[in-house]
Amino acid sequence: MAITVASCNSIVRIDWSAITTVLLDMDGTLLDLRFDNDFWLNQIPKAYARHQGVSVHQAQDYLRPIFQREAGKLNWYCLDFWSATVGFDVAALKRQLSQGIGWRPEAADFLAKLKASHCQVALITNAHPETLRIKLEQVQLAPWFDHIVSSHQFGAPKESQQFWQQLVKTHPFQPTSTLFIDDSEAVLGAADIFGVAHLVTLRQPDSTGPIRSATQFPAIHHFNEIFDGLAHGV
Repeated sequence: MAITVASCNSIVRIDWSAITTVLLDMDGTLLDLRFDNDFWLNQIPKAYARHQGVSVHQAQDYLRPIFQREAGKLNWYCLDFWSATVGFDVAALKRQLSQGIGWRPEAADFLAKLKASHCQVALITNAHPETLRIKLEQVQLAPWFDHIVSSHQFGAPKESQQFWQQLVKTHPFQPTSTLFIDDSEAVLGAADIFGVAHLVTLRQPDSTGPIRSATQFPAIHHFNEIFDGLAHGV
């Protein structure tokens, strides 16, 4: 097996010689989820309150059931849907606040090591194409990848088997020799059902949030925990 977990201290070890493809999520995996959590939980309610002339509390009460209803669906990630829902340009607000977008620790070094390795590397994200554009402008992600895929291209989020079926058709890979790293265990669960054999999650997607002590899948805190083998140019 390419991934082993030492149960005594939860160390994740990867046999990089068994990996031919690496699929990486963006938000909460390579980029700090702090920006997104603040944007959706704080900035959007504040902007909606200003736009509607209501209190932030009233704005949160309006948005909360919509968040709950759309979670895990493509609309959850769709800026067009949210702009229509709140009545203002959500992409423009995101661009205005984009200076808050930043790397997770060790992510850039990890990408550099992957680039020098034998692995095919793809970014697969649920981010709306405009969100992706804003983030690629703010953080130099694009040069490290062979492919960059937004789930909006397939009309289905990564939580859906439709996404995985379309991904393997568009950018062929062998699930049994593929490593996928994502902060969302719901997404990893969908990949598991599809047959992706090597799955890893993150213990702290948001640098200001709690460290997850219990996860369904093997978990790392920072990418330097899995540099061994890859760092030596397999």
